[in-house]
Amino acid sequence: MPDVPTAAEAGLPGYEAVGWMGVYDPKGTPPAIVDKLAADIAKAMAAPDMREKLAAMGFQGASNTPAQFDAYLRAELAKWAKVAKDANVQPE
Repeated sequence: MPDVPTAAEAGLPGYEAVGWMGVYDPKGTPPAIVDKLAADIAKAMAAPDMREKLAAMGFQGASNTPAQFDAYLRAELAKWAKVAKDANVQPE
């Protein structure tokens, strides 16, 4: 949508909100299984046909390690907790 301004152009510099999907496993899953799942998912996400299918749906496929995903989630939780606190959002 080339005529729609970016968040920064609309007066919100630094604003970033990203939709994402992730794969989780139950707590206590053996590390070897976690590593195998992560490797298989990374391989699938790197396949050209997968990238094409995702792109056709408007997604950008990517994968990361379990540790990278954990760090991302922790950063997102902290960011959005601050947004909620600063806006005085109260649970209903």
